[in-house]
Amino acid sequence: MSTTNETTIKGYMTKELAMMYQVSPKVFRNWIKPHLHAIGERQGWYYNSMQVRIIFERLGPPPEAEESSM
Repeated sequence: MSTTNETTIKGYMTKELAMMYQVSPKVFRNWIKPHLHAIGERQGWYYNSMQVRIIFERLGPPPEAEESSM
């Protein structure tokens, strides 16, 4: 597993990613909707590590990752 600003790149559920970005799952889904062509479809309940990397690149790192790097 690799890390981006102390955030581990691994498979995450939508709810887990929403918690990392400190928003509701509904808001998070709306945020990633314009980027679904680049992210691709989930396999089951999880976004895989490559998809999570793309989400972090498109939306920026989650706030907790930014705070820990300061």
